[in-house]
Amino acid sequence: MKRMAVIGAGIVGSTAAYYLSRYPDVQVTVFDHGIGQATKAAAGIISPWFSKRRNQAWYRMARLGADFYQNLLADLEKDGVSTDFYQQTGVCLLKKDESKLQELYDLAAARRKESPLIGDLQFRTAEQLQESFPGLTGFERLLYASGGARVEGSLLTETLLKASGAELCFQKVDLQPVDQGYVIDGRHFDSVILAAGAWLGQVLSPLGYEVDVRPQKGQLRDFKMAESTDCYPVVMPEGELDIIPFTKGSISVGASHENDQGFDLTVDLSVLDQLQKEAEGYLPKLAAADILGERVGTRAYTSDFSPFFGLVPGLPQVYAASGLGSSGLTTGPLIGRQLAHLALGEAGLLDPADYPIERYVRKG
Repeated sequence: MKRMAVIGAGIVGSTAAYYLSRYPDVQVTVFDHGIGQATKAAAGIISPWFSKRRNQAWYRMARLGADFYQNLLADLEKDGVSTDFYQQTGVCLLKKDESKLQELYDLAAARRKESPLIGDLQFRTAEQLQESFPGLTGFERLLYASGGARVEGSLLTETLLKASGAELCFQKVDLQPVDQGYVIDGRHFDSVILAAGAWLGQVLSPLGYEVDVRPQKGQLRDFKMAESTDCYPVVMPEGELDIIPFTKGSISVGASHENDQGFDLTVDLSVLDQLQKEAEGYLPKLAAADILGERVGTRAYTSDFSPFFGLVPGLPQVYAASGLGSSGLTTGPLIGRQLAHLALGEAGLLDPADYPIERYVRKG
């Protein structure tokens, strides 16, 4: 029996645990300190095809990450597990200068050849959109893509962890190298996956490593509408604001991107009030909705905003990933599966050389 530990129960760690657990000769234990995890505060949008980032390695990860959800859903359904965390209801893109919508259309249309998941691309007016999202206003024309999806991060991780059957330990732990493996919380493991996000440096620094990962604070606000929102598409205006409808009248507004806040998880009502004000410009009836609460999480970014994963230099059988940033819900499941592949000596969809961990994790 191969004993494997996963440190971090967010989207990367929970996916890794789920796929490792499908091997009968692998025993999985997941450790998580339970504080600040980005996924728990995330209401995610799966729609990477409109990004103009020049980093082609990042786009390949994001594109394949969106596609990988179809594999994940199929695997869970095969195991008899509900996939309510994911709904493909489409996405609406807004631009203040609506002439730029044509550029996005052309970009997505070209990318659709390798990513048919994009689905139908259509320009729609506010009047045409009333059937699929009543009351949405503040624009003359938008771009709609039927393949866009929404993901409830906390439900996703809960689903994966439960499906994995892995032992889950809520505590902060240290990684201690020993002969033939590692000791965590007094227990011996053959291999370790570090999916600690912005906390990766805190795990590795006691072992003499310098880690180029910084935290970014993200906040969002949840609302309860009087109407059914089950089939409403996601709305993506310019800037930080996103309007994400979920089932049973729930709508999430956010999320902020706050640097230089460290690991502060204090709710800043002024930031959320501003996001709500912007959202009401597109959805005025949001002002009459009940506020269900606020969520705060911590994303992980590198200094050049590039994600990484792979074998930690100098630590045999220890694999890590971080720096996924605001695209974590899109790329996280793919990277979790990738780390599981690496830990078992298998090939994945991505080449680790394109996302070099040694650039960001170095022995001091």
